[in-house]
Amino acid sequence: MTEAKNLWGGRFTGVADAGFVEFNRSFGFDRRLFAAEVRASGAHCEGLLGAGVLSRDEATAITNALQKILAQAESDEKYFEGPAEDVHSFVEARLIELIGDTGRKLHTGRSRNDQVATDLRIWLRDELDVFSAALLSIQRALLDLAEAQRDVIIPGYTHLQRAQPVLLAHWCLAYFEMFGRDRERISDVRKRVNVMPLGSAALAGTSYAIDREAVARELGFAALSRNSLDAVSDRDFCVEFAAAAALIMVHLSRLAEDIIIYSTTEFGFFELSDAVATGSSLMPQKKNPDSMELVRGKAGRVFGHTVSLLAMLKGLPLAYNKDMQEDKEAVFDTADTVTSCLRVSTTVLRNLRVNEERTGAASAAGYMNATELADYLVRKGVTFREAHETVGRVVLRGLELGVELQELSLEDLQAFSSSIEEDVYEALSIESTLATKSQLGGTSRGQVREALMAARASMETGP
Repeated sequence: MTEAKNLWGGRFTGVADAGFVEFNRSFGFDRRLFAAEVRASGAHCEGLLGAGVLSRDEATAITNALQKILAQAESDEKYFEGPAEDVHSFVEARLIELIGDTGRKLHTGRSRNDQVATDLRIWLRDELDVFSAALLSIQRALLDLAEAQRDVIIPGYTHLQRAQPVLLAHWCLAYFEMFGRDRERISDVRKRVNVMPLGSAALAGTSYAIDREAVARELGFAALSRNSLDAVSDRDFCVEFAAAAALIMVHLSRLAEDIIIYSTTEFGFFELSDAVATGSSLMPQKKNPDSMELVRGKAGRVFGHTVSLLAMLKGLPLAYNKDMQEDKEAVFDTADTVTSCLRVSTTVLRNLRVNEERTGAASAAGYMNATELADYLVRKGVTFREAHETVGRVVLRGLELGVELQELSLEDLQAFSSSIEEDVYEALSIESTLATKSQLGGTSRGQVREALMAARASMETGP
């Protein structure tokens, strides 16, 4: 395989510094755009044919050669070995090797500036579809866990203090909602990614009568860029992608944190299967939630990529600047990290054992029915502020005696309010505590059942 000349060498007479050549090279990472580059080149070839720049024979030769290049790359692991400045020069060099000077005509009417913007959008469009599918998978795993553990009650927390009991299915549905919003964001980002810049050339637009709309249809783009300066310098879509990815990682990290905490000996609500946990090199008894800790840790690198893209773009004048070469590694690693974290988290959810004895015991302790007692008093005609104050004193009495509210005698309870009657014990039961949360979005068994049905249906009609 011979090395092609630089695509820009005619104006230069000196020899480039070897260190700079390596520093300037992007082929080590932008070759991930190879398939997109070949595809975009094929569509551009058809555009040049329509503009009369290429004959039918020349266009056929180029198209056939591009297919050979693609096929060889798929079959030869060493195909990408050897020096190349970037993916564009690599493909052009291989094309010229196959068909000679005809291959040199393909670059007519385009620049690496609109090439790379087009390639990146094609590549990212596909990755967004991968994200969407992975988000659907984790949502299904959450629904499966919720339905399998439909009757399980766990403590709900605020400030990491026991607050009120909720159904485990309700907890699952909370994360289902978060990932549903992520799917909506990904769908929205995809609309702005799916705009074709090809035909903008270096910055001023192409001088040839290329039918950009036909090229866009060939490449599956829904729209054309409307300003050539903007088209070659726009990386808003990369930032938007990274920001949407960062929010996915926020949600995955929160899920990981819950699972890590609930898997501790102190909580004991969950146990990770051996498939998604590791041991200690020193302490034989340990079972570590490394899968979830890595997800939690990897969130930071995605947040960093979002910031790095913003910082890279903030001071750039129009139009293209080589700073933009820094977009790809951030975008590529963001895509890889989020996809792997979604898949691992889905596997964890499908390998999670729930300890119903521990969740049940925890849900019945810690005065989590205190609010129910206050609401009981309100239903008896007491103002909520007075009821709240009264129940606070009742809790203090329970703490003094070392008993839960429902374990206090009726005499003890009535000492705090004459409005308390024998029916208070029914109101303080855990089932009554759940049942009263019967408004839309609440954790009553009926509401959660309806929410599960609606969630299943949304999987078929969502973005």
